[in-house]
Amino acid sequence: MDGLLYIIGMTLLWLLIAVAVVHVVMDNRQPAKTMAWVLVIIFLPVAGIVLYLFFGLNHRRERMVSQRSLNQLAKRSMLSFVGQQDLRVPDNHKQLVELFINQNLSLPFKDNTIDIMTDGYAFVPELLRDIASAQHHIHIDMYIIEDDPLGNLVADALIDKALQGVRVRIIYDDVGCWKVSRSFFERMREGGVEIHSFLPVHFPTFTSKVNYRNHRKLVVVDGKVGYVGGMNIALRYVKGADSQPWRDTMLRLTGGIVYSLQRAFLVDWYFVDRTLISDRVYYPPLSAQPANNCLAQLVTSAPTTPYPEIMQGYVRAITAARRYIYIETPYFLPNEPVLFALKTAAMAGVDVCLLCPLRSDARFTEWASRSYLRELREAGARVYLYQAGFLHSKLMVIDDALSTCGSTNVDFRSFENNFESNVFIYDEGTALRLRKVFLNDLSNSVFLDDIPSWARPKFIQRLWESLIRLLSPLL
Repeated sequence: MDGLLYIIGMTLLWLLIAVAVVHVVMDNRQPAKTMAWVLVIIFLPVAGIVLYLFFGLNHRRERMVSQRSLNQLAKRSMLSFVGQQDLRVPDNHKQLVELFINQNLSLPFKDNTIDIMTDGYAFVPELLRDIASAQHHIHIDMYIIEDDPLGNLVADALIDKALQGVRVRIIYDDVGCWKVSRSFFERMREGGVEIHSFLPVHFPTFTSKVNYRNHRKLVVVDGKVGYVGGMNIALRYVKGADSQPWRDTMLRLTGGIVYSLQRAFLVDWYFVDRTLISDRVYYPPLSAQPANNCLAQLVTSAPTTPYPEIMQGYVRAITAARRYIYIETPYFLPNEPVLFALKTAAMAGVDVCLLCPLRSDARFTEWASRSYLRELREAGARVYLYQAGFLHSKLMVIDDALSTCGSTNVDFRSFENNFESNVFIYDEGTALRLRKVFLNDLSNSVFLDDIPSWARPKFIQRLWESLIRLLSPLL
């Protein structure tokens, strides 16, 4: 009897392995990824199948929002786009602008004002001031809203505005806020705040959702002021964590680009609430903006769209660079297209300079990234490690002409699995200001070659880093 049960069990297991392997092969992803998953499933059948269910299923072909609804959500911003006078796209950026338009109607808007904030002490007072001045609505799309003194301060301000009749809508990520008590969000609901979690993770849909998170950091106030960048609403973004100051970048935006932030939020809101909001009041007429021709596009990416929009934008911008590429990212686990583009640019004589934190908040990610950093360094790029705290900033500046900032890390998860948002800015003045931010951070950094344990690790360390690198798509 025991032998019969064993035969039946093994038969079912091999049948399950065969089904999983066929599913991987039929997905038609990159051959290297396909072979990697096939080998994991065959040689570690139980663990491999579980890992594939959690992290390997490809959701890019799924549609979260119907095309009809998307068209309605885009209509107001489309009309505002058409209404712009003397819109001029720089010749050297026309293809990148066109790429984003063709991907998901990421429209360019001119005459924007952009304020750069490099720590929580600058960001939080501005955010509270804009919340206090809100007259009609406040929209917040955040990966993390922590139940700490700062989170409660912002919650009190939002409840106060809701009681005054301002429509307050919040989207938070369910996994990003796993440690946040439900009572924290219930207090806001009871105070009149409309609030939803993004892709709540519950069994049995756990496996299809846990790997796909809304990592965006967007705020829109009255359709006139917007925020985008790397900061969540948590005290550590102000005071730091683990005895390290926190260095981050957030942009405060006014001008037509706020229409794009509004559209991005309302698309997410339609997904979580199934309420289609496209009223003109959410796209108010622009106040007198200075005619600075500061051109900007908000680009969103998601695992359910046909193409990885932000990753494609990075590759296009990197390959078009002629003089320099400056990048700040807290995690450097690039997929093959981005790594190849950076190495090619460096070998072609472009000054590729990458800045990452010396001490990460995720040890496995730090170990996995070291081999990538050395590989980029060997191609001729300059690699520096920020040592004045934890660098969580996510920005790129190219040739004093193009800059981008947002929630996107240079890693597999941001490029392929997360819902992200970045603003791409085609403006020399903004590029020069962000370049200055980068160079200031560079002055607080150490060259990779000057740290033997990073540049020239011993065999055991290199072996360990290479093993952890295999997990890069999951980190």
